[in-house]
Amino acid sequence: MDCVEQTNNEGWRILIVEDDERLADLTREYLESNGLTVTLESHGGQAVERIKNEQPDLVVLDLMLPGEDGLSICRRVRPFFPGPIIMLTARTDDLDQVLGLEMGADDYVGKPVKPRVLLARIRALLRRVSENAASAKEPESADEPVRLQFNDLIVDRAMREAWLNDASIDLTSAEFDLLWLLASSAGRVLSREEIFTALRGIEYDGQDRSIDVRVSRIRPKIGDDPVHPRRIKTVRSKGYLFVKEA
Repeated sequence: MDCVEQTNNEGWRILIVEDDERLADLTREYLESNGLTVTLESHGGQAVERIKNEQPDLVVLDLMLPGEDGLSICRRVRPFFPGPIIMLTARTDDLDQVLGLEMGADDYVGKPVKPRVLLARIRALLRRVSENAASAKEPESADEPVRLQFNDLIVDRAMREAWLNDASIDLTSAEFDLLWLLASSAGRVLSREEIFTALRGIEYDGQDRSIDVRVSRIRPKIGDDPVHPRRIKTVRSKGYLFVKEA
């Protein structure tokens, strides 16, 4: 295990769903030594009820579990669990990572798990949640728009909701964050590095596909053509452009 990184106790509650008891225990020990409160669940079949009843601040969810796999659990808990979910996957399997994001996971960490990397991802996600909650309560500056409208598309940061033709759009928390970032930067190309750093709070490694997956999921939800997009355009070798007048 990596050496302990000293930090203040944030009081965050983490549920780790992992059937490898040794890995789960070592990960819990490391996270608790860095100020987090950690509980464990080893059986996939019991994870949904644990998440529903305990409502932890964040869930670390293994992909392969006895009883029920992580993808199914992630899909089932999303209607009642708004917190971040980190999926543990095989780093070499892009399909696992893509499927996890499509089921509603916010991030993924490859196995074998490096505790320091996992801790950094947890902190980044929970800081983002805390900042979003704080910004929703604070009065907005006149220079910071709360609601953006692009013809039939409306994106509201205070309510963390979006509408297309007056119909609410079903977005995950991570999808809304990305949509707001792109929409609030309409007319300017954002690189994957900028997007990744803004949303995840960590440096882009050049391999992560989560931004591309989320863009592909957002496009049809906002009425964009996935094959020939007009609202969120891919700028080759540069990044993404949200078009003001699509």
